Amino acid sequence: MINLTIKESHDGLKKKKFSAAELTQAYLDRIEKTDDKLHSFVTITKEEALKQAEKIDKEGKFGNPLAGIPMNLKDIISTAGIKTTACSKILENFAPPYDADVTVRLKNAGTILLGKTNTDQFAMGSSSETSYFGVTKNPWDLKRVAGGSSGGPAASVAADQTVFSIGTDTGGSIRQPASLCSCVGLKVTYGRVPRYGVISYASSFDTIGPLTKTVEDAALVLNVIAGKSENDSTTPDEPVPDYTKFLKSDLKGVTIGIPKEYFEQGVEQETIDIIYKGIEVLKKLGAKVIDVNLPLTKYAIPAYYILVKSEASTNMARYDGVKYGRTADDAKELLDIYVKSRSEGFGDEVKRTIMLGTYSLSAGYYDAFYLKAAKVRALMKQEYEKVFEKCDALITPTSPFPAFKIGERMEDPLAMYAADTLTVPAGICGLPGLSVPAGFSKNGLPIGMQILGNQFKEGNILRVGHAFEQATEWHKKKPQI
Repeated sequence: MINLTIKESHDGLKKKKFSAAELTQAYLDRIEKTDDKLHSFVTITKEEALKQAEKIDKEGKFGNPLAGIPMNLKDIISTAGIKTTACSKILENFAPPYDADVTVRLKNAGTILLGKTNTDQFAMGSSSETSYFGVTKNPWDLKRVAGGSSGGPAASVAADQTVFSIGTDTGGSIRQPASLCSCVGLKVTYGRVPRYGVISYASSFDTIGPLTKTVEDAALVLNVIAGKSENDSTTPDEPVPDYTKFLKSDLKGVTIGIPKEYFEQGVEQETIDIIYKGIEVLKKLGAKVIDVNLPLTKYAIPAYYILVKSEASTNMARYDGVKYGRTADDAKELLDIYVKSRSEGFGDEVKRTIMLGTYSLSAGYYDAFYLKAAKVRALMKQEYEKVFEKCDALITPTSPFPAFKIGERMEDPLAMYAADTLTVPAGICGLPGLSVPAGFSKNGLPIGMQILGNQFKEGNILRVGHAFEQATEWHKKKPQI
């Protein structure tokens, strides 16, 4: 039963083919059997999960499609009384006194929390290698990365350790690992899902979304977690439709744009070929395909990394060993506490982020770097708005290449940042994006197709993704663990 989708699991629970407790135990057994190889999880909430499952079974209320469904949360999403560490030493034993909004919404829907999953420290990374608790491995090849920063969530879904997971996406952290692990990953429009209770990386970029086995499952989860929150002023009063109503098997009347810039920036030819085969499938489903231009895309990486590092440097200032974070054991004076607590608590990527961000915001450099990057961001938003006047969605590769080997890019930050080349534009512009399995490389590694839409048009990209999924078999392939 561990290979079932949300819809299939829900049907099984309603028809009493199995209980929520049996379903939960099956996933806990799967985690126990496989996680010593994958290291998807950093905290497993076995007792709490079984208690919650027994409660759901006793009540017998399975009206919500997510009721009784086991899932996990990226270890950057607050859970009351359960450790939320951002996979950093500085928050090693932190257990929040409250739940994030997304946690509350999932609880109210009746989901069962299996545990917290691995991530790059404070979501800063593209491979899950910067985690204080160790790297998550790719279920298709244990010598390769699962992607990042939501590598733990993606690997757990792909390896059937959970029905679905919730990750965060700042510049590709849901879509890129979904592509590398072969599952569905949805980045929502900025503000579509509340950020309250989610540890911040870059506050004007961060989004929360699902990683699932199918596009339909992503729509079901989004129905529950989307919508305005009184706790988050960046969530607009935008109606939440039933996203499953957008799911159709054909694409008649849908116009799809192909931006050439997304097929040039270091994208491997094998990846390009697979995505173009996918575009041919979309044409057969009735979609009209046009070429579009997004020339500012080439500035996405430098603009993005200046802006997010700047925002992150201010967000990280709170972790000083006094207000937040562990205090160094041998610190005697206030300055010692600050310096030693942060030196010991932060990993190299977090330190690099703080230094780059502080430099960009400092006197004499603000105009030259941060302000210029902010102007590029505004121009990019305008460019995408004009393109979406011509089409309903864009098709691109998700990642320029399949999963790379563990350790291969750790010594070269610029090479690591290149992994985000095709995903950061949506983060800069606050656009929704969906990654769906589109094929495999010659050496058996997953390759994902990215579908981008205009703001609050998640329905459009879910429709395209679902139609493609129904016409192909890639999402049904499973890794052998």
